[in-house]
Amino acid sequence: MTETEAALRALAHNVRAARTRAGLSLDELGRRAKVSKGALVGLEKAQGNPNFATLVRLADTLGASVSALMEGRSEERVRVVSAATVMPLWKGERGSEARLMLTTSGPAATEVWRWTLEPGEEYPSHPHQAGVVETVNVTAGQMVLVVDGTDHPVEAGQTATFDADAPHTYRGSGTETCHLIMTVHLPPGPA
Repeated sequence: MTETEAALRALAHNVRAARTRAGLSLDELGRRAKVSKGALVGLEKAQGNPNFATLVRLADTLGASVSALMEGRSEERVRVVSAATVMPLWKGERGSEARLMLTTSGPAATEVWRWTLEPGEEYPSHPHQAGVVETVNVTAGQMVLVVDGTDHPVEAGQTATFDADAPHTYRGSGTETCHLIMTVHLPPGPA
């Protein structure tokens, strides 16, 4: 079995299990997450290739983290994750990308992401569930964080945080690649 097949099987199992725990039918999950029933049926059969936005909507609807849907909980006391071993969940046309490195366990999980944003390239994100807080730490270059239509320039050495239940966009700015670490703090809930 290839790595991709294993990842799709884990995703299928975790989505089905989270949907069952939440007591949701395929129709109801699809309605709430704005995902077609056909796409959900395929996903739960480990078929297809869901995009990043779909995974985020499913995770928000199910009260789980994206990584909780993608992989099982680690039994290791310490996890060390290399960016080279993590497939990007989003790739932009100019070379930007986002990698979900890991998610902490516990009642209020935190996702840790590594992003690169090329100048002028952007990723628009839909509003997350109430209580989600994002923190962006720029380690090189510069970006513009757009929250509710307002631009907030963030450059190397700066950190920004915001309530992510509003529309938001990450845009590379300046002349060099922007590197950032993002943490997504999820509210307590079922995982």
